[in-house]
Amino acid sequence: MFTVEIAGLTGAAAVRSGQRTLKVAYNKLSALMRTLGSQGIRVLSINGETQANTPEPAPAAPVTSSPAPAAKPAAKAAHASVPVNLYKPKAPFEATITENYSLLADGAIGRVNHITFDLSGGEPQLHYVEGQSIGVIPDGVDANGKPHKLRLYSIASTRHGDNMQDNTVSLCVRQLEYKNEAGEQIYGVCSTFLCDIEPGAKVKVTGPVGKEMLLPEDEEANIIMLATGTGIAPMRTYLRRMFEPTERERNNWNFRGKAWLFMGVPTTPNLLYEADFNHYLSQYPDNFRYTKAISREQQNAEGGRMYIQHRVSEFADEIFAMIEDPKTHVYMCGLRGMEPGIDEAMSTAAAAKGLDWSTMRPALKKADRWHVETY
Repeated sequence: MFTVEIAGLTGAAAVRSGQRTLKVAYNKLSALMRTLGSQGIRVLSINGETQANTPEPAPAAPVTSSPAPAAKPAAKAAHASVPVNLYKPKAPFEATITENYSLLADGAIGRVNHITFDLSGGEPQLHYVEGQSIGVIPDGVDANGKPHKLRLYSIASTRHGDNMQDNTVSLCVRQLEYKNEAGEQIYGVCSTFLCDIEPGAKVKVTGPVGKEMLLPEDEEANIIMLATGTGIAPMRTYLRRMFEPTERERNNWNFRGKAWLFMGVPTTPNLLYEADFNHYLSQYPDNFRYTKAISREQQNAEGGRMYIQHRVSEFADEIFAMIEDPKTHVYMCGLRGMEPGIDEAMSTAAAAKGLDWSTMRPALKKADRWHVETY
């Protein structure tokens, strides 16, 4: 049991109440901390003893409504066990490619591949959690004769890997291509290297890095996911962790909340991991919702192309109803250009409800409920 000392806020006039203590079991502590935070209740201290080899629990999100000095260290402690920079650019790990295949259907635009790396044999073992990224250092040298710099890619597999053996990592990689000012076709160095690589080849990898996109520990959390293109990578990890039978059997984490994926692509053949997501829909219709924005095939309310921000506007009432629940987290991943459109859609929706999105968004961020990774 743990003793939580609090100083709360009660009543319509928000009159400060006296200090009091609560008794809570270890497995109920995280949920309690979320409830206290949502109600503006200040946590003064957490005291208790754990069994041998059991880490001291910490709140899954910081208390944001008061300046409690104890809340911030506790929030950081919740991520303390997340692995970071086990391998660095000066001493990368050499992984082996085990598979590399296209994720696109016939008629798709561009090139997107699912690439899996064998991480066996490292000391320390390169491991990671959902929502992190790894770095890849492509072979060869740049125009100045220096080794290429690493590129970061969001991980597309759960911590157990696609094979559930805890020794692989998978990426979802789009080959970068564009025309320069002279009209020449340019291809990305690392993305082309990865899309062309053959099974059996060795690749220098670094990391893992990142704590911005981590899932909450609460099994009853609600997860709204906004993705474009290969920004689907972290969302795939979340959904596999939530709904894949082998994952649910393996993990001491059984998702019971609501997951809502908004996916933006140019054409239907560009939808990634579509069969998996449709399977989750059929198996978990009460927990999973899937909304697509297919820009070159669908029209928005004004008759223009349908982008993800138009879907956000279309379902604004439902989205904001979910956000009002302190258990709801929002994740955004994809091209940086998606951010202004999403922000405008949220601002308009908030204003319609008499709310100020410019105030709400920082508050959600501070509460560890608004997660963005764009590039």
